Amino acid sequence: MKEKIVQTAGRDQLGEFAPTFAHLNDDVLFGEVWNEEAIDVKTKCIITVVSLMASGITDSSLAYHLQNAKAHGVTKEEIAAIITHATMYVGWPKGWAVFRLAKEVWSEEKPALTEKEKFENTIFFPVGEPNPYGEFFVGQSYLAPISTEQVPIYNVTFEPGCRNNWHIHHASSGGGQLLICVGGRGYYQEWGKEAVEMTPGTVVNIPPEVKHWHGAADDSWFSHLAIEVEGENASTEWLEPVFADDYNKLG
Repeated sequence: MKEKIVQTAGRDQLGEFAPTFAHLNDDVLFGEVWNEEAIDVKTKCIITVVSLMASGITDSSLAYHLQNAKAHGVTKEEIAAIITHATMYVGWPKGWAVFRLAKEVWSEEKPALTEKEKFENTIFFPVGEPNPYGEFFVGQSYLAPISTEQVPIYNVTFEPGCRNNWHIHHASSGGGQLLICVGGRGYYQEWGKEAVEMTPGTVVNIPPEVKHWHGAADDSWFSHLAIEVEGENASTEWLEPVFADDYNKLG
């Protein structure tokens, strides 16, 4: 089915002040002339841009018609050639003025965000770089230092399905760890207990000498702050990976 051009700007902006003008703009110019089938819409867009350029009009109306031309298939290469060609006949200053608008309309598209960048935009803290402790993780994780003075705080981010191995925080006194979820969805589980779902705001206190793991759900990125609790002779013992069958039951 042929696209039908519909315009309401006349009535929206001048319907009460100048109803006849609004009718001519919306119903005649766009309703009839723009929908006349002898010339395709892309060609009409080009003619309109050149006509406005020749008249020295470089305001919002030309910006609108440049955007309309792009929406109907005029490429960056084509609009550059069109403006260059018209400039030879209508004048150099007009060419410069139109090119300034066209560059904005046909600006280079920004590269698509990666999944990591998309997730990072949803949380307050940086995702950081690949985790240097990655050998103790199944899947890809990232580590970003938030504070390295007084109280060490790190933001740990897990890609979907990523989790760390079972491990234990040892200490002769004090010690342990505090987790605060800041984005996505994941799990924390202690040995012999059911897994606990973690979502933004969930706080988990991990005592020393408790075997546990934590990581992302299989369908979600997951970030938590890891806050080390000061203790004497503190160390971390990394153990076996979480069995895939057990993890897959979590959903």
